[in-house]
Amino acid sequence: MSVQYTPVIWNRNKILYDTVLLIAVALYLYVFIRIAPAFEDVTRPIDGAILRMRAFGSCAFLMLTVILCIGPLARLDRRFLPLLYNRRHFGVMTAGIAAVHANYVLGWYFNFSPTDKYVALLSSNTSYTQLLGFPFEAFGIAALLILFVLAATSHDFWLSFLGAPLWKALHMFIYAAYVFIVLHVALGALQGPGDPIFTAVVAASVVLVCGLHFATGRMEAGRDRGEETAKASLQDAGWVVAGEVGDIDDDCARVVTLDEGERVAIFKYDGKLSAVTNVCAHQNGPLGEGKVLWGCITCPWHGYQYNLADGRAPAPFTEKIATYRLKLIGATILLDPNALPPGTHVDPILIGAGA
Repeated sequence: MSVQYTPVIWNRNKILYDTVLLIAVALYLYVFIRIAPAFEDVTRPIDGAILRMRAFGSCAFLMLTVILCIGPLARLDRRFLPLLYNRRHFGVMTAGIAAVHANYVLGWYFNFSPTDKYVALLSSNTSYTQLLGFPFEAFGIAALLILFVLAATSHDFWLSFLGAPLWKALHMFIYAAYVFIVLHVALGALQGPGDPIFTAVVAASVVLVCGLHFATGRMEAGRDRGEETAKASLQDAGWVVAGEVGDIDDDCARVVTLDEGERVAIFKYDGKLSAVTNVCAHQNGPLGEGKVLWGCITCPWHGYQYNLADGRAPAPFTEKIATYRLKLIGATILLDPNALPPGTHVDPILIGAGA
């Protein structure tokens, strides 16, 4: 448990995000419990415990719907990105709301059971072989367990401890939780007395989530085709695919060998990319094995340094090395194999500004 990580400190945006979220949840629950019953066309008022159970259950379902819509919306329109940055807070709160819903269910339906309420929950209906009357509670339990795991591992520590690929794969189970909740609702609440409003809300949620992900997939597929076309055009013009941005560690380089045997070092630093010859002008040291220190490429052999943009040694030194042009298509780096004269300035490529 000694993994090092840098936590994201609370700031004004986080506080504002959580405040708005809490107000929205509180307002929804207040309207559902205090105001909505006055418009119900029923002969007998709904019991308070059942009303609260429905309020928290529907709130958790709507919150999960919004969570799954934030990702594709942020890809379709960058103005939604502020909603994405603190989405983990949204998920933790959703797990809490879902837990309150489950507590009301246990307290109302199983609290006075002669057997343990948890045992009663799992054994009261075991008709797993039929659709009508299927024990929908199992789907709710599965969804709640997933939400708990995701909430428990949402902290920055777990992202660092598990590593980004495993952490991301684990949190993709949010989609399984959504499917389980939809099945839980469809085989449970929607099987009871007709409620056209709630049925329409559930159907609209499924259509919205699926529709936004489909639209995002279409957009990204089109963008990928455009990137492949641009990449093919540059390759036809003689440019060389030099790898992906993610292949290069910060302040380090990836060394690419050209057909003529020339080796080029592509450095990633401060959100930018620059390319120079891999050969130090001092004693032919391998620059690509060095690092970016104090804003300069530093040769690992004798510490000779060169500015990243123009390959010139800082004054009073006069050594110069050849520079190269780069292009960024998506996350793919393309290199012009034709070296520029030593000391030629080349504007760095901003990462994230690819076509």
